Amino acid sequence: MVTITQEEINSYQEQGAVCLRGVFDPYWLDLVGEGIEAAIKSPGPLAENYVADDKKGDFYGDLDMWHRHDEFMEFNLRSPTAEIAAKLMQSDTINFFYDQMLVKEPGTDTPTPWHQDQPYWAISGRQISSLWLPLDPITKDVCLELVKGSHNWGQEFNPQHFSDNTPYENTGLPELPDIEENRDEYDILSWNMEPGDCILFQAMMVHGTQGNPSEAHRRRVLSTRWAGDDTRFAEKA
Repeated sequence: MVTITQEEINSYQEQGAVCLRGVFDPYWLDLVGEGIEAAIKSPGPLAENYVADDKKGDFYGDLDMWHRHDEFMEFNLRSPTAEIAAKLMQSDTINFFYDQMLVKEPGTDTPTPWHQDQPYWAISGRQISSLWLPLDPITKDVCLELVKGSHNWGQEFNPQHFSDNTPYENTGLPELPDIEENRDEYDILSWNMEPGDCILFQAMMVHGTQGNPSEAHRRRVLSTRWAGDDTRFAEKA
């Protein structure tokens, strides 16, 4: 059982994201770490290195590892993650959607572009979230960054390809404002984090990350997606 305070629930509902401290013990972190190494050695059909050939470093991404690696299956179905998502979203039911790993090796310049999660998916609803779990100590400069309150903007924006930041075609959605060039205009949330901490954020939150400038430390992250009571299938272009 994980203790979630009313203050944390309020922060998630009002800000669109909350950082929880020390909710995953070393067993789960080690298990996910083993799974990530296995997935890098045996990538799935959707695996990709998002770093262009002329750029420095490596940024590995993969999806649906739980279909292929027992470590992710156990984590997704038995760790506290579902409980955390249900409590913060105030949902009576909770459904696992999928998992994604995002590994930035030391010296990787490539950022994760600013985006929302929900426009990539064929679902709709307010009780949809992502849990972002880093396995390594990270500082704010490599942490997930989220535009506070953007889950209430009431607008889906066009998704982008992570590999080259090009927009998806023929979605009918407007392009996201240029957050990076106008950072001073937004209240951007990020945290210094230790292993065992996590961030839960609502799927309409605008978010991204910088590169990993460290020459010594990796930035290994597992992101799991969760759907609650009001989630529905939504056919998209």
